[in-house]
Amino acid sequence: MAQIADIRLHVRDIDGEGEVGAGADEQVVIASLLKVLLVLEFARQVAAGQLDPAERVVARAPDRLGGWGLADCADDVELSLRDLAYFSLALSDNTASDLLLRRVGPDLLAVLAAELGMGRTRVIGGPREVLESMFADVGVRDAAEFAAVYPGLPDGRKRALRVFDPAHTTSSTPREITRLMALLWRDEAGPAEACALVRRLMGRQMAWTRLRAAFPPEVVVTGKTGTLPGLHMEAGVVAYPDGGRYAVAVFGATRRWDTRQLDVDLALGRAAREAVERVRDLR
Repeated sequence: MAQIADIRLHVRDIDGEGEVGAGADEQVVIASLLKVLLVLEFARQVAAGQLDPAERVVARAPDRLGGWGLADCADDVELSLRDLAYFSLALSDNTASDLLLRRVGPDLLAVLAAELGMGRTRVIGGPREVLESMFADVGVRDAAEFAAVYPGLPDGRKRALRVFDPAHTTSSTPREITRLMALLWRDEAGPAEACALVRRLMGRQMAWTRLRAAFPPEVVVTGKTGTLPGLHMEAGVVAYPDGGRYAVAVFGATRRWDTRQLDVDLALGRAAREAVERVRDLR
């Protein structure tokens, strides 16, 4: 595992005191894990009557960002705010997240993180700001140019991108991310209906090769992934049939740029399962 990626993680017993960590208080890039905070803020505003979840939004060509989902649509797409939330967590859709962030207020995510006791969580913006910083650092105009130029850059130039430096991009710590997961699962991150919505949408995530692949079928795994070149991560909750619930945040930074994504994903899952089993032994 260490030969594939450097792992940082934290696991906590949601209903007890047990915890296990490796670099749990190190600042780490969180990439698309920010979408959990985004959808939570949306759900809280809906619960407070500040937003209508059925409000319609049109995603047009200038709105499309790299990644899955709406970015690949050939035509304008109209959908509701709640469907933007679904696409954000189920598909990690950057376009959907960017549109939803505009509506809920981009400055509110940092405020929410502070309210939840996540004092080391840094928010510089949504997916658009992250991608634009990557394009600017490489000197390209869009995702197509980035895909053509980035693979041929020297390793040192790749690692110098701001998006890989927790001090210059959206970041947090593994411990703070498991705090967020625990608060969501205990209905302490906002109104119960808001927490329930976030949990339900995280449960519909399409990605399965990280946390979900590491646990047996009888264990319910709910999570949200994040991915950048050479960085793989997932946060979520692992629930056992005996009632044990464990918040997990695991981050992997590959040592080689050509490492297969599947190999890194499986390594993250193994590390998470080993940590969860250690916490279960503490019960």
